[in-house]
Order: sequence, then C-alpha cells, then structure tokens
Amino acid sequence: MRIALDAMGGDHAPREIVRGAAAGLRHLSDGDQMLLYGLRDVIEGECREHGLTDPRIRIEHCSQTIGMDESPVEALRGKRDSTIVRMASAAGKGELDAIISAGNTGAFAAAAQLRIKPIAGVTRPGIAVVMPTFRGPVILCDVGANTTPKPHHLHEYARMCDIYAREILGIAEPQVGIISIGEEEAKGNPLVKEAHALLKGDPQLHFIGNVEGRDIFAGEGQVFICDGFVGNVTLKLTEGLAEGLFKTIVREIGQEGPSFAQQFAPIVERIWKRHDFAEYGGAPLLGIKSVVIICHGRSDQRAISNAIRVAAEQIRTKLNSIIESRMATLVERPA
Repeated sequence: MRIALDAMGGDHAPREIVRGAAAGLRHLSDGDQMLLYGLRDVIEGECREHGLTDPRIRIEHCSQTIGMDESPVEALRGKRDSTIVRMASAAGKGELDAIISAGNTGAFAAAAQLRIKPIAGVTRPGIAVVMPTFRGPVILCDVGANTTPKPHHLHEYARMCDIYAREILGIAEPQVGIISIGEEEAKGNPLVKEAHALLKGDPQLHFIGNVEGRDIFAGEGQVFICDGFVGNVTLKLTEGLAEGLFKTIVREIGQEGPSFAQQFAPIVERIWKRHDFAEYGGAPLLGIKSVVIICHGRSDQRAISNAIRVAAEQIRTKLNSIIESRMATLVERPA
C-alpha cells in the first residue's frame, strides 16, 4: 500500500507529522510505502533529527503549502504545487492508496472531491468522524463536507457509515439514527422528514428513527446522520465540552493535595485516553475511490500515527469496494 502524508499541514507541522509518520510505520508491512509531501529540505531535516531512515519513507517535494486561513477555492486554483493538490492528484491517478492531512480541511476535502473519482452510487461524499462516548465509539456524519444536502445524500451517508461501523469498528449490527429536534417521526425540518422516510424504508439498515443530541452519548445508537452544519457544530461543541470537563476534574483533584492527586492520576489518565479524539486518528471522507483521512489541525504524533493505522485498515479491508457493492443496490438518484 502507498500512504501519503501532508507533512506541512496542521498547527504542529512538520515536526509532529514526521514524528507521527515514524510511529505509524509499525502499522505498515515491509513492502509498503509512506510518502511525505512538502518542502524537501525541511522534511529531511526533521527526519535526520528524529533518526528516521526507514527505506519505506519517500519524500515528494512540493514548493507550496495551503494555509489554514486561505480560501479553499482560491488556494486550489492558485497553488497547483501545494501538498494538498499534489496528493489528491496522485490519488486520483491511482498512484496512492490513501492520503492524510491535518491542514486546511476545506481545501483538502474539495481537492479530494475534484481530483478523485467518486465511488459508483455515491452522489455526494461525507466526512464521518468517530466520536468516543460513555458507551463506546459512535460515528457522526456529515461533519462539514455538505452543509446543504438533499435527503438521498443522508441516505447514502447512512449506508456508508453502516459499512464503516461493521468493517472498521467491528460493530455487528449498527443502529442508525437521524438527528432531529424530537424523537417523534413527525418532528424535524423537511430534510430530516424526507431522509427519515428513505432510511426507514431501507431493509439493509437497522434504523432506529429520530434521535436527539443527548442520545449520542446515551448509547441509543452507533451511527448518527445529519447535515454538515449540524454535524460540525455538534463535533466542535463535544470537543470543547470534553476538554473543559477534564481540565475541571484535574484542577479540582489537584486542589485536594499532592497525595490525593497522585492516587487518582492513573484513573484520570485512563478515562482521558478512552475519550481522546486523537485515539481515532482522523475523519474519513467517505464516497470517493481513494482513502482520504482528514485530521484535526491540532493533531500530534499520536493522532497522525492513528490516522495511518485507520488508513491502513481501510485499505486492507477493501472498504471502498464493499461500499460500492452496497451502494449499487440503491435505486438511481439525482446528483
């Protein structure tokens, strides 16, 4: 397999990306390749500093980088030699099996959709994020790729995430819900109501109906479908709440004295690890032929290493082929 990393993308690039690449090599086999896209001199310097001499590593020089605050459309037009554009183009030509970036999310998602062919039967890709909850991991889709979807787009997301939950997370029969303002079938806007009818009528899904935001953490399901606007707000709210809660807990424990804090430190560490987004690496962009992993801008080496693990799992399980075979059973839909 050939996995590419945007070495210049993210708040902690290139150091954490290169360190993550080094740690992620354990997820690859001897015949695999890991390609680092970015400024050759900078990447080579980081590799030397961290003693990274593995022959599976290859550097692809790119003279440009798309900044986090740049307009995706303008950046893609004006920076043809950027890491994001070069990786997406190579994946579109079949030269790469997976691409990973913690850089500009909008530009990365747009480049992937423009340069890589969609999976047959998918009219609009969606970003699916794995979220840690008190009852285990769940999938939320979409979290930003499509803020104005149509009902059949949500139906596609449900099918793709059902497959992801089975093949990658090992959930035998995922329960699928659509996020709404009430559990009753009549609740929700026109998009939710029409999508509800499509999901309810699909015998390949274990559809549990409408779910409210609190149900995500209550064990009411494993796959939650929504438009990209609702999904992105939900994701960011959850991240902020989790960080705030753990900081508060740590501060309160610390105020009880050193011995008390030392006693509870291992417990807090275990809980944090179980609920840390970095454990899941990044969010796959489902619906296109190459594996595309979108990482958080703050990703450290652990998150990058886990993103490599997730990408390798998707390649080995032939996830996209399974999605394509399942999507083929849906009736023809508008774009």
